Amino acid sequence: MSRQGRSKTYTFKQGGKKRIILGVTGGLSTGKTTVAKILRSSGAQIIDADRIAHRIIKPSGKIYKRLVNAFGDNILKMDKTIDRDKLAKAVFNNKNLLKRLNRIVHPKVISIIKNQIRSSSKKVIVLDVPLLIEAGLRKLADKIIVVKTTRKKQLERAANNKPLLKRIEVLRRINAQMPLEDKVRIADFVIDNSGTVEETKVQIKQIRRLLWKS
Repeated sequence: MSRQGRSKTYTFKQGGKKRIILGVTGGLSTGKTTVAKILRSSGAQIIDADRIAHRIIKPSGKIYKRLVNAFGDNILKMDKTIDRDKLAKAVFNNKNLLKRLNRIVHPKVISIIKNQIRSSSKKVIVLDVPLLIEAGLRKLADKIIVVKTTRKKQLERAANNKPLLKRIEVLRRINAQMPLEDKVRIADFVIDNSGTVEETKVQIKQIRRLLWKS
């Protein structure tokens, strides 16, 4: 579980109090959000990049307008909101379109994440960010936790969580991300989420003991 990554735990001070920022990442349907929820139950603040992205693409905002200009009206639902599944299908089939999407969305998401970190009074902050490493947010975290599972489990969970997606589309999304094994090599801690929730909780508890002894 623990890996020999960066040798020192760096802590930020807010109002004279030390705090630690954990970056939680992984691959599609590996269980990042499950890990973040367990950490939240221990008192950590969760900064959810997906939730932020969902909020900033609502109609009337600048990001919404830029996305519609870039990808056309075909990404819209009948109510004129952005259909995230249609947008995902378009970009995960085309690396250039994926890069264009990221150039539009990532800067705003990153700005909001930084603002939330600065305004937080929590001792432990968890960045739940699927593209933590790819988006250059690794430097914001004191320690990186990578959540891994088997490819079989990824496909099973994706089928349950995203029932409208075909297997080939799930595989395209997985393959469009940084390989999970590369993320594992960068990680300070690796959580194997292939088993039960209780087994995952045991691994998280060990990390908590090492980092903030609670």
